[in-house]
Amino acid sequence: MEDINVQDLKSRLDSGDKFVFLDVREEWEYEEDNLGAKNIPLGQLPDRLGELEDYKDKEVIVHCRSGARSGNAKKFLESKGFNQVRNVLGGIMAYRNL
Repeated sequence: MEDINVQDLKSRLDSGDKFVFLDVREEWEYEEDNLGAKNIPLGQLPDRLGELEDYKDKEVIVHCRSGARSGNAKKFLESKGFNQVRNVLGGIMAYRNL
């Protein structure tokens, strides 16, 4: 599925759109600055995949600091049967520059 830019993410968050929002940064990064997403650090994703099982056919938007880790998370989730995963291009750094 096509990735999402920070402008589109912001407008969807502001309008209260329904989607699964996942932050794959480390816990300390999440505590420092978060957008209200569920936090599962990338390294824990394989072990915590069960927490996301119900969302295989739902839109899942993944973000991190710059878009790199979330890109890896997208590939991993797609390999596990998630078919509507979108990466936030530029991550939270780009989002905070809006």
